[in-house]
Amino acid sequence: MFKKLKKHWGVNGLNLALIIITFALGGSLCGYAGKKLLALTGLDKNLLWVVLYILLITILWPLAVIVVSIPLGQFGFFKKYIIRVFKRLGTSSPALLPKEKGEAETEADLGSVYNDVINIAIFASGAGSNAKKIIEHFSSSKNIRIGLIVCNKPGAGVLHIAAAHNIPSLIIEKETYFKAGAYLAELKEHHINFIVLAGFLWKLPEALISAYPKKIINIHPALLPKYGGKGMYGHYVHEAVIANKEKQSGITIHYVDEKYDHGAVIFQAFCDVEDNDTPESLAQKIHVLEHRHYPEVIAGLLKK
Repeated sequence: MFKKLKKHWGVNGLNLALIIITFALGGSLCGYAGKKLLALTGLDKNLLWVVLYILLITILWPLAVIVVSIPLGQFGFFKKYIIRVFKRLGTSSPALLPKEKGEAETEADLGSVYNDVINIAIFASGAGSNAKKIIEHFSSSKNIRIGLIVCNKPGAGVLHIAAAHNIPSLIIEKETYFKAGAYLAELKEHHINFIVLAGFLWKLPEALISAYPKKIINIHPALLPKYGGKGMYGHYVHEAVIANKEKQSGITIHYVDEKYDHGAVIFQAFCDVEDNDTPESLAQKIHVLEHRHYPEVIAGLLKK
């Protein structure tokens, strides 16, 4: 059951636990508040009392879970959850629902925030330093948001970054990813319309590429077409660059197609390779270029 909930909500294990705790504490809080309010009326516990109690806890529940979600770091999830519930009921979202800085102030604008914005999914496999820079870059954007972190390694650092920023995460499994739909349903559920690869080590299946034509980009830690292809990632790239006594290296941001590191180049940035450089020192230079340019290039593409 918990595995299905993680997949359905696009969260990791820690966030799932906090969400369940929020549901439980929020329910207890609204139940307690409902009883206290009815006690003020002096009514006996009869049928009328039961009806009023049900009405009260129905009204109080959204506010109760929102209040509990704030200290538990789940405000973003429950705000969107409650908005979806009210939309399904055919009503507007509750007026008491708090708004975050920069959010729309009207119901029409709020619908735009969640339905018309560009929702980015970041695919990452490791620590997530590039993902963190991208998240920070778009944290105040009104029309571009990071809607999902997709990771193939449980416990990867990028999942902790997602949790810290209240961004849903999806842990993917090989069989489902390559043979059973490439998680397209989950991406659709999160309204994803652009995909950014940031240190993601699996090749993308054709189903995913076909579903997002010219809407998937990758960053490679070398100057393509050199030092690309299967197995060319991380320190393997830097070791090859140094071994071949290259004078320059850099980054390449490119569209993703069916082949490793093959799609059309969008942007390149360069750095010198010194005689005393090691794979580790070169990696640091490359990280500086990645962090400086990747968020800006993404922003530029999405504003066109």
